[in-house]
Amino acid sequence: MTDHSASPSPSPSALTSAFFALHRGLPRQAPGSAETTRHLLSLCGPLPERPRVLDLGCGPGRSALLLAAEAGAHGAEVTAVDLHEGFLDELRAAAADLGLDGRVHPVNADMGALPHPDGSFDLVWAEGSAYVLGFDAALARWKRLLAPGGTLVLTECEWTTDEPSAGARTFWDPHYALRSTARNIAAAQAAGYRVLGVHHLSDSDWAAYYGPLAARADEVEASAGPDPDPATAAALAGAREEIAVRARHGHEYGYTGYVLRPVTAGEGPAWPARPETASDRGAVRAVNLAAFDTPLEADLVDALRADPAWLPGLSYVAGAPDGPVAAHALLTRCEVDGVPALALAPVAVDPAVQRSGAGSSVVRALLAAAKEQGEALVLVLGHPAYYPRFGFVPASRFGIRAPFEVPDEAMMALVLDDSVPVPRGTITYPTPFGV
Repeated sequence: MTDHSASPSPSPSALTSAFFALHRGLPRQAPGSAETTRHLLSLCGPLPERPRVLDLGCGPGRSALLLAAEAGAHGAEVTAVDLHEGFLDELRAAAADLGLDGRVHPVNADMGALPHPDGSFDLVWAEGSAYVLGFDAALARWKRLLAPGGTLVLTECEWTTDEPSAGARTFWDPHYALRSTARNIAAAQAAGYRVLGVHHLSDSDWAAYYGPLAARADEVEASAGPDPDPATAAALAGAREEIAVRARHGHEYGYTGYVLRPVTAGEGPAWPARPETASDRGAVRAVNLAAFDTPLEADLVDALRADPAWLPGLSYVAGAPDGPVAAHALLTRCEVDGVPALALAPVAVDPAVQRSGAGSSVVRALLAAAKEQGEALVLVLGHPAYYPRFGFVPASRFGIRAPFEVPDEAMMALVLDDSVPVPRGTITYPTPFGV
């Protein structure tokens, strides 16, 4: 075997060529699945009959092809952008095979310097590619491309634990600065977007990417023999390391999909959400007093603060930048047959800003914070037309029941960590609830 240690390092162009040779013909270039694409599309709400779609960093085009076939009442016109002509060739061939070549328009272009005029698209899509620019830069640069009422969908790799291990950080910190879901939600809101939906990709979405990549690495390694050229060796080592880190530390990070829509002047302000501080307590009480007909909910919040069920960091407020508190939501400890869970109550919105998105903003941020803290299950007794937008389903599906008579559809549960068994039984609420 030749000793490459004394050889010059491979050039950037050689490394790039080796990378694309390794990835040629793979079905995906990032974690994902048709099911995830369809779910994110469903969170967008109604689209024009044949929406104008821009798929950025399309790779071989799995998302572009699905969107062309299924977005809108009669499919979509999809402009699919990538810098690698080889991926675009794969997309052209697949589109022709599916009879979609008239709807999919591959474009070789830079995602950071797109030639398209402002307002050109009803839907901008970026699965697994926003990291090329960075989450904040992608939010800022792609916003102008959206037509009025348009939607941005992108996925981002994030920490899923409050304290990532040194091993996970050793891999990720030099490559890309991961953040939490709560921080990315706040960043999207600060950039002037309303958060329509958040979806955490499953382990099977990662396997759909890494399984074929690992098989390809085996093929390339076997073909290269015992003495691969330095660029190929580097590409193989990079892929092997990435797959190994996921195997060891996959519970610490994951991909999350965001469905975002720019806030317009007529819609009112965006509603950044954050944990409450001591200085917010008076405003939280005021919002609860304003939102409900009696002071019971405001008194409940005050009583829970003094109860062992109170959990630091799980009382959230939302409000316009530099404005008053517009909404409040609280999670406290409850149990299901002795197993710890969370109770979402109360959720209060200032009547002056109801139906503006403030309530949804504070609930989404709070649920993301609970997930980051390692919580597995949230329960809510609430309106069955409101809470399913956050992923809640009837608790009876899991064998969970309230300690009092309640309509089945009003007692709901949200599983935050599907790796944890969901307990069955009766809910025990904290003492201040009085049940």
